[in-house]
This record gives sequence, structure tokens and C-alpha cells, in this order.
Amino acid sequence: MSESSRKISAVVIAYNDEPNMQACLGSLAWADELIVVDSHSSDRTAEISREFTDKVFQNDFVGFGKLRNEATAYATHDWVFSLDTDERATPEIRDEILKTLAQGPQADAYFVPRRNYFLGRWIRRCGWYPDYRQPQLFHKGRMRYREDLVHESFELNGTLGYLREHVDQYPFRNIDQYLMKMDRYSMLMAEEMVKRNRRFHWHQLITHPAFTFFKMFILRQGFRDRKPGLILSGLYAYYTFVKYAKLWEIMRKPLGEQSAEVGHQT
Repeated sequence: MSESSRKISAVVIAYNDEPNMQACLGSLAWADELIVVDSHSSDRTAEISREFTDKVFQNDFVGFGKLRNEATAYATHDWVFSLDTDERATPEIRDEILKTLAQGPQADAYFVPRRNYFLGRWIRRCGWYPDYRQPQLFHKGRMRYREDLVHESFELNGTLGYLREHVDQYPFRNIDQYLMKMDRYSMLMAEEMVKRNRRFHWHQLITHPAFTFFKMFILRQGFRDRKPGLILSGLYAYYTFVKYAKLWEIMRKPLGEQSAEVGHQT
């Protein structure tokens, strides 16, 4: 494996997350290249990013999947490590990534386990650990994201592996920030459901939030995370209710207005 093929492009997408930028980007100082794609933040997100790299780009937000693909396209190295602004690359995952590439990777994309913290506690249950969503280390010629508005999946032309060490994630500083994030995410998810021709049924306002709480708190043993597990399960049930309420609100509108709303930039 040549020296150039061992180099890593660290890629971060960002929007109005000034409090997290320094810790996130600082944890990536070991990468050969650091790329930040900002969606026209109104706070100091871009300014702080330029303290760490001159590769700060401004791209309109048109959905998380497409934005991640656009960010990956800026990478000049074959291997990409993707980190969100609320995540931190630990020294242990840094060492494992460097060792994996130095020895010759056995896969084309790797899942990385994430330790999620909420209300001062590592949430080990509720379905929050190991929290595999998309591979975070991947060969850019082998993987791309599906262009979903939110909760984007991926397409891989190759083999999938798993790393052992962790990324730490702090998705919500407090309950207020959770509610602000979920307001945005619930609208994006409602719009995505309209795009996929999902229909609204009144019982979804009852059954889906109730099952979300039951799944997280009982089936996934959120009760073992004590009060933070209870609060988190309740908040996700609330998010589910709001998501379907917004779907109902969109579906009540004439088709032309539905299309206009789904097509707007969030």
C-alpha cells in the first residue's frame, strides 16, 4: 500500500454549532486533510473552522445525504473519516484508524461504535449503543450516501468492516437543545415521508409514539440507564408524535402546496 493511499481526509458538515466546533475539529488534528462544509451558519461556526483549516466550504443545505456526498467530493485522499460536529475522535480511534490503514485495510468501509452522552451520562442502552448508522471510515471510491433529507443510509460497492474503538458523541447539550433539534428533524422527516409517498393514518399519532417509548425503555432496556434513559425515551416518543403531526399537516394541503413545502430548503 503506497504512502499516499494511507492518507486520510477528515470531513465535517456543520451548521450553527459554534459551541462544538473547537472540540470536534481539535480531535481531528492528526488527519492529513481537514475539510469543513458549512451551510451558511449565522454564528461563528465558519470562523472557528478557519482556525483549524483553510478548507472551509459553503454549501446550501439540500438534505443530509446530498450534503455528505458534496463534502466527500472535496476530499483529495482516497480514505475519508466522517465526523459530525457533536462528535469527538478519541485517541484510541485515531490509533486504530492509522494502524488499520498502515497494515492494509481488510474492508472498504468501517462502522465505528459511538458512545453517546446525555444529561451527563453515557447512555449504554435505549438503542444508543453501539449506534451504528453509517460507516464513518470509508474509501471514497467505494461508498456514497443515499440522498435522503435526514437519517440518510448508504450504498457500498465493497466489503464492510467494524472497528473496535469509539467515537464520543454529545448530541444534545440539554433538553432545550434536544427540542430545538427535533423541531428541525421532525419537519425533515415528515417531508421525507411525503417524498416517499407515505400516507398518514390517525392511529400513527398514538401507536407509533407509544411503541417508540416501549421499544427504547423496555425492549432496549432504557430503564437500566435510570432517569436519563426514561427522559430520553419520553423525548423520542414526543419526536415521533410531532413527526406524524407534521406529516398530517402537510398532507392536508393541496398537492401543489405539498410539493412546494417539501421542496423548500430547511
